[in-house]
Amino acid sequence: MSRPQRLIELLAALQARRRTTAEELAGELGVSTRTVLRDVRALVDAGIPVFTERGKYGGISLLPGDQADLSKLTTGEADLLRAVGLDLDRARQLGGEAAARSALRKLTPRRQPPAARDELPLALADVVAVDNRPWFEDAAPLPDVAGLVRDLRTGRRLRIGYRRSGAASGQDLVVDPYGLVQRGGRWYLVADLDGRPRMFALSRLQGWCVLDAGRRLRPGADLVGTARELGEALESAEHVIVTARLDAGSLDLARRILGARLRTAGDPEDDGRVEITVSYGRLDGVRQLLQFGDHIEVVGPEAARGLVRRLAAGIVRTHSSDSG
Repeated sequence: MSRPQRLIELLAALQARRRTTAEELAGELGVSTRTVLRDVRALVDAGIPVFTERGKYGGISLLPGDQADLSKLTTGEADLLRAVGLDLDRARQLGGEAAARSALRKLTPRRQPPAARDELPLALADVVAVDNRPWFEDAAPLPDVAGLVRDLRTGRRLRIGYRRSGAASGQDLVVDPYGLVQRGGRWYLVADLDGRPRMFALSRLQGWCVLDAGRRLRPGADLVGTARELGEALESAEHVIVTARLDAGSLDLARRILGARLRTAGDPEDDGRVEITVSYGRLDGVRQLLQFGDHIEVVGPEAARGLVRRLAAGIVRTHSSDSG
């Protein structure tokens, strides 16, 4: 169950029982109590009248008075909340901002809820902000995401024009789509191509059309499971492990740039460098390390070290030529 779906189920449980515990909700939703408490905080920050009490006789309940009522939601509003939760930015990208705002107005009390018992002067939302957009996000235009969602909901196959990473032009592909997933601030189309799951970046989707045939998905496969399967396969690809020595002062930058590819980082040595290991799906991935310039030395394997030498020599030749 995705988090947006879980938030709706959580609200439904609170509306039905009025009062329960984090442990009971965790068992019902199949998650940890910590996850339940994070979800409750998300509802509170969105203005939903949920109240928690600590202690032996404490619990979680909807505040009395103008309470959230899922029965007020239209089918479209409830469907949108199940898809994107309380995230208005994602709702806007899907062409559903008006429905999302309408849903939140129906779920938010018209009068201010009582002050929290800890009597802190500022609400959590006043001191915590979450922005899921990636740093230095590219300006690549997206297709009509809302239009694509409407076509996906027909349950039919798609013919897409797609440009693979690094290719000069696109190609036509017939796919069986599961749907869209947003990860790291970017949208992807998840679909089977010739019976195998693939993830297509919307920034490189050049167009699509709906075919007459219904989609034919792998037995038992769905959007959430397939997206997780593809993500885990990408992150676990360790065909090449590169060892390098990096200036200790560049380690924080390396963590931001390399992310999960940075597998290990040792302690600073006497010369001010640390030994790191980085994983790539293929040897050519070592090109990424060139951006650290003379702050890094690739130690092994020898094939990776040799590739860096050839790349560096090519850079020298290019920049040694007379450009004027």
